[in-house]
Amino acid sequence: MDFEITNEGLGFPEGPIAMDDGSVILVEIKRRTLTRCWKGKSEVIASLGGGPNGAAIGPDGAVYVCNNGGFNYIERNGLTIPVGISLDYSGGRIERVDLNTGKVERVYDTCGDFPLRGPNDLVFDKSGGMWFTDYGKEMHRQRDKSGFYYARPDGSKIVERYFGSSGYNGIGLSPDEKTVYVAETSAGRLVAFDITGPGEIRKQGGRFPGRIIATMQGDPLEYFDSLAVTASGKVCVATLIAPGITSIAPDGAYTKIETPDIFTTNICFGGKDMKDAWITLSGGGTLAKCRWSELGLRLNFNR
Repeated sequence: MDFEITNEGLGFPEGPIAMDDGSVILVEIKRRTLTRCWKGKSEVIASLGGGPNGAAIGPDGAVYVCNNGGFNYIERNGLTIPVGISLDYSGGRIERVDLNTGKVERVYDTCGDFPLRGPNDLVFDKSGGMWFTDYGKEMHRQRDKSGFYYARPDGSKIVERYFGSSGYNGIGLSPDEKTVYVAETSAGRLVAFDITGPGEIRKQGGRFPGRIIATMQGDPLEYFDSLAVTASGKVCVATLIAPGITSIAPDGAYTKIETPDIFTTNICFGGKDMKDAWITLSGGGTLAKCRWSELGLRLNFNR
């Protein structure tokens, strides 16, 4: 597949949102900003601090951001590599950014008595609620457990839906919104949870309520990052280390398109026909564009 590099010099880009005007809004995790990219140019919408990670347009037209609180970074062989928890870690949170003014508001930093540690990715359902993951943080000799949550964007409700994963990362909804998909990074695993109502998942026998759709067994390891869903229901997962986009059908069958950056972190769909795909190649600090083989799913509230 041919990739067009549309923007360079970004600080570990992630969370792309394809806008109807042809621009792409994304986060720069290392730069700690929400940024708009278009025609090779970029401008900072807001400085957020911490580590802005996933981003999505909410029902009020604002951008909601999963902020992981910050990473450390090393530079090696021309790549930027995130490492562990930043020395100035400022806590995990969900933030709201007004696109007109750049004003940043903190919506959530706890769920009940428990602090959010490293919110990573989010998606809005048709009712205007957000599903989001908390990847947690990695320290020198220990690692947080991880989970995913459902919340209202006005700050009125946040509930934990599952906790105990080794590292939930990307999250997305099936076209009929009857399934929420979550990508588990180091396991290289895509998990599905049946949705029974807004913010509710089906309870089933055993401790684990999810269904494993696919598990990667590549050599070198194929780690899963963020994802997007096509109109036909395939889950396209950005894949690290052995880099690419892994396209997984609901029955677990999958194919993979290779990409040129071992930190291929996210993908989004847009364009007039929803076949333009933008991919964040984060290690090299670039945003790439290509033509996808099928229609992407238009996200709720994108504009």
